[in-house]
Amino acid sequence: MSHFTSNTYTLKRKILTFTNKISKNLSKPERKFAADITYGMLASGSCLLTDVCDQLHEPSKKINVVDRLSRHLEKGTPRPSLSAYLQQIKKWVPAHPVIHIDDTDVVKPDGYKFEALGIVRDGSESTSAKNVYKKGYHVTEACVLTSSNHPVSLFSQVHSSHEKDYKSANTITFQAIERGAALFGNATFAMDRGYDDNKMFLKLDGLNQHYVIRLKSNRKLFYHRKWTTATELCSRRKGKIKTDVFYKGKDRHAYLSHVKVQITASKNDIYLVLIYGITEHPMMLATNREIKSKDDVIRVARTYFSRWKIEEYFRCKKQMFQFENFRVRKLKAINALNFYITLCMAFLAMISMKSETSALKVSIIQTANPVKKKVFFCYYRLAKGILGILSYAKEGVRLWFRTNRPVYRQLCLKLVA
Repeated sequence: MSHFTSNTYTLKRKILTFTNKISKNLSKPERKFAADITYGMLASGSCLLTDVCDQLHEPSKKINVVDRLSRHLEKGTPRPSLSAYLQQIKKWVPAHPVIHIDDTDVVKPDGYKFEALGIVRDGSESTSAKNVYKKGYHVTEACVLTSSNHPVSLFSQVHSSHEKDYKSANTITFQAIERGAALFGNATFAMDRGYDDNKMFLKLDGLNQHYVIRLKSNRKLFYHRKWTTATELCSRRKGKIKTDVFYKGKDRHAYLSHVKVQITASKNDIYLVLIYGITEHPMMLATNREIKSKDDVIRVARTYFSRWKIEEYFRCKKQMFQFENFRVRKLKAINALNFYITLCMAFLAMISMKSETSALKVSIIQTANPVKKKVFFCYYRLAKGILGILSYAKEGVRLWFRTNRPVYRQLCLKLVA
């Protein structure tokens, strides 16, 4: 331990304490692996196993360490670890949480040996005028906002339509909704236009959950005893409630209006919240939350705009941990690796909830040396600061898991007269 600085030792101890809470019900080899892979990814800023191996500083040959990590990943995500992780993040969220659900993609254009590799739309290269399709996987993610207003994942699954016994993307999304409902009881689900589907509304109503879902332009609503398109209702009204919202990294002025309608999925009364002044065409949000005042309308709009944080979550996951650069080939191992990247993101969330006067948090941000003093999404600077502090470590976490051997007993002969 003589090689460690104070910050390095403190940060390493925090990582070990966090991983031990997640892996407390596992065997000792599994606990050591969870600590190794989490520490290695935070210290290297990569999910590539060779980069993780470099940060562990183990005396074994590099190929042997990579093989050991690969064998553990092939076992999949341990159920006790997943349960412990969900119970841990449950302590970080408010009483009535907001859950964001969205899909992203992991592109592997030059991959040939990956299991069940499908075709996905590359979101980074596609535009509104042109769609670009490449080989890769779909990723369905559900994030809940913590008390510090930062996202932490409660469901993340890499899947492909080429899998055996694969049903549909909706089935995966329903699993995410069911997990959120089971964990928190009642929550508000915020989703984009891709989830404007009668099946989604029926599923959320069946689980007695609140929702804020952006509608498509062709959505029909029941208003004044007849079916009317949502765009026609937009043209009839004007935004009378002025407020400021945060959208795509900028503060913007928005004008809001609302009307009570019914949706084709059910005959339940919902509210259509109209948002003017942000995009070329007004945004249309469907919500089953009760609206009694203009503050309720503003709260619904800001709940939807907070959905931008899950987009930043995806970007941070791919940029700071190189999520698209993995080499494991089996889908079970890919999902296990995705789980441990989720643990790294959860560790960043835990640090973000600390006080601004916390010595560890201050040292992490100082090491990151950010340009701006305050930002609305601080995971990038935290990941960069942790990477900088752990770069001084000369040892991994191997010495924290010493084997408890019995005391050596020497054979003694007792002479009896």
